[in-house]
Amino acid sequence: MITIVDYKAGNLTSVRRALDRLEIPCLITGDADKIFQAERIIFPGVGNAKSAAEQLSKSGIAEALKAAAKKGTPFFGICLGMQIMMTRSDEGDVDCLGFFEGGVKLLTPNDRRLKIPHMGWDSLKYTRKHPLFRGIDPSSEFYFVHSYYADPTDKKNVIALSDHGIDFCAVIGQKNLFASQFHPEKSGQSGLNLLKNFAVWDGDENAE
Repeated sequence: MITIVDYKAGNLTSVRRALDRLEIPCLITGDADKIFQAERIIFPGVGNAKSAAEQLSKSGIAEALKAAAKKGTPFFGICLGMQIMMTRSDEGDVDCLGFFEGGVKLLTPNDRRLKIPHMGWDSLKYTRKHPLFRGIDPSSEFYFVHSYYADPTDKKNVIALSDHGIDFCAVIGQKNLFASQFHPEKSGQSGLNLLKNFAVWDGDENAE
């Protein structure tokens, strides 16, 4: 069973539909106790970092997520969810969950012809292997919609980069924590394969 975290940040239905298509049982909840007890957690989100962080704090979900992550629950952050896993975001100048040291910055392409938000399909430039990408063609493209990006302090946590005028962190991971700036639930078969891999992942980033 995969628990999808409901913290009023949207994008829940598309994640559930993707899991339904894969016939993977899932539960959408904003109940902190159920989140702490989850077998696996997907932490999605679209929208504003400041309002999302405030909702997480006042609902008690933030502490439940921290406790679940600490005990080794396999954890997948998506888009805003990935950004909220960092220490701090420039979007609203707000403290975040702090799963990864580093900030969230406005995407500022060197080529001024490129538009913000970055929206559309892009490939990944892998910096290391991860079991969640097992069986996925390295040339696969994934769907992005974002104006900000995570900038981790420890670059060893970066799994893949993508490019929109500048290289930015597209996938990050450490131990049982994994997150993508792109939306796997909107990324066709490659995204579905990523979610399928997550559904059986035990949280070991070094698994073959």
